[in-house]
Amino acid sequence: MSPAPSAPPPYQTRLQTVSGSGADLQLRSLLDRQQYYDPLGEAEREGISSSAWPIFGLLWPSGRVLAHAMLTFELGGKRILELGCGLALASLVVHRRGGNITASDCHPLAADFLRENLLLNQLPAMRYQIGNWSRANPLLARFDLIIGSDVLYDRDQPEALSQFIGLHTQPDAEVLIVDPDRGNRASFNRKMQAMGYSRTETRVGALPGSGDRYKGRLLRYLKTSVI
Repeated sequence: MSPAPSAPPPYQTRLQTVSGSGADLQLRSLLDRQQYYDPLGEAEREGISSSAWPIFGLLWPSGRVLAHAMLTFELGGKRILELGCGLALASLVVHRRGGNITASDCHPLAADFLRENLLLNQLPAMRYQIGNWSRANPLLARFDLIIGSDVLYDRDQPEALSQFIGLHTQPDAEVLIVDPDRGNRASFNRKMQAMGYSRTETRVGALPGSGDRYKGRLLRYLKTSVI
């Protein structure tokens, strides 16, 4: 007897083709910001409200900018972590290039969407770990490069994110953040400077692939170990 087909998920999704980061990628994403499904309260326990629940499953402009940056970024032998990965577009680009990437998010469905998107693009399995910036993450080690996009959306994020970075970086680590000119960037810059990071900024005015207008910055923080 054939197994019964699995029931469709109680939220709507769509498939979209993403260009501007090398060969086109296929992504399964949520249909819109009206989707919500948290029957066991898993997202709520991670501090994710019902209004914020769908954010992980949408492709945001800053995520496209980060993915494009990782297309040519020197990976070397770096151990890389994408924080707040959502649909993990940047991680998929690094993974396709053969980089040592771990995607992380605190949303309970992020890992499921990542597995399906790897299959859609005929890519092998990728490392994934739950990462909540406001809590201990004992399964996450230290990384040479941490990347993220649009992660300074809340005024509490600079403190939580800088502390997370401090716990999960090597002494001479780099941090690469794409920020769409959020008002919390200055606070994050100060906290990173206090931790010994220098900073360079590159303004970004267009989305890769489409040329649509984008207003934001690629922030690169570098910490050199003290001998």
